[in-house]
Amino acid sequence: MRAALAAIAGIICLVAVTACSNTKAPPVGRWEGVYEAPDEMVVVRLEITPKGDIYLSAPNALDVLATPADQRPTVRAHLTDELVQGWASVAPRPMEFDGRVFRKPGGIAPQMEWNPQSRQMTVVLYFGMHAALRVPLRAVSDFSQDPWAA
Repeated sequence: MRAALAAIAGIICLVAVTACSNTKAPPVGRWEGVYEAPDEMVVVRLEITPKGDIYLSAPNALDVLATPADQRPTVRAHLTDELVQGWASVAPRPMEFDGRVFRKPGGIAPQMEWNPQSRQMTVVLYFGMHAALRVPLRAVSDFSQDPWAA
């Protein structure tokens, strides 16, 4: 009887530990996207490898409201150059993934959101005291040299 109770307790503990674990395999692939508003410009590149390594880069220009319209293409080109030139030096980021939301280890705020039904990836960016900025990304087989044009 004690052996049966011990076995049942062990199974319950195993199920509880498994249920509480937030370690699901993240989706593998490459995504990129851009965001432009009167006061913000961001270009984003994301890669998740089969090993689960997460590479993310999001060069941005903030407070560009006063930038004349004819100079905005120059800002876009600068951000694109920063993204393309710096990509080789991007280090993998540790994140926890619960099947839908990526968070920093032990963190609460979402860093990325994944919709498995639509296969839509969204990066969540935080700039100072501004509200979180959600940038939807598009899946790509290869990164483009100009994400603004895609």
